[in-house]
Amino acid sequence: MRILLTNDDGISNPGLRRLQEALVPEHEVWIVAPDSNRSGSSHSITLGTPSRFRQTGAREHTCWGTPADCVLVALMGLVPGPVDLVLSGINLGPNLGTDILYSGTAAAARQAAFMGRPAVACSLAAYAPPYHLDFPARFLARNLELFASLWAEDHFLNINFPNLAGAARPEVTFPARRVYKDTLVRFNAPNGELYCFLGGQQPEAREEPGTDYRAIQQGAISLSPILIHPANHEIEDRYRQVSFAAPP
Repeated sequence: MRILLTNDDGISNPGLRRLQEALVPEHEVWIVAPDSNRSGSSHSITLGTPSRFRQTGAREHTCWGTPADCVLVALMGLVPGPVDLVLSGINLGPNLGTDILYSGTAAAARQAAFMGRPAVACSLAAYAPPYHLDFPARFLARNLELFASLWAEDHFLNINFPNLAGAARPEVTFPARRVYKDTLVRFNAPNGELYCFLGGQQPEAREEPGTDYRAIQQGAISLSPILIHPANHEIEDRYRQVSFAAPP
């Protein structure tokens, strides 16, 4: 298979490199990834200025832009020939539930799905070392053909791995509603400018059976198919049942 690897942690990230090592023996692997960390970049793309890429290996490029930029340019011709599968990760840190709205890791997979390519976002549920990357890399390598065969238009697969040294069971899940406990630290500089730093505790989630958060808490691999078309017909019907006031 011809596989595109990308991420939002940057090209030197150990999760990306471990996945590359697992795939290279049997596949044609291309890497197009940000030149540094782009965590939290969501689905931003570069407009108005050119995207800048640098070749750093025979099948490897860095990008000064976002993860979505990487996938856009790679699939539009930077990678020669059709790409069979796009893998984004392995991210160091979970992307559970509503995290995927902020995640550059998820955005790269979503962009690939927009462009009609099977895509998987992969994350390790660990905020600090030691990072157990061997089993996730082997699991992904062993299931590539299955991921490609299960793909259907308008979705990507979001996988979160528990940070375990050994094997874990896979479980099909749906995204949890994350509960964020953010705090804001303010600093007034001598020149009058205000600096704001976002911090706080690690997010939790609403406790519901079948969620990606519950699966990780129980030591399972979470596999969540994510629809990329933002339709909600139930809410639409509520709006259709009211009359909006016309301006005088």
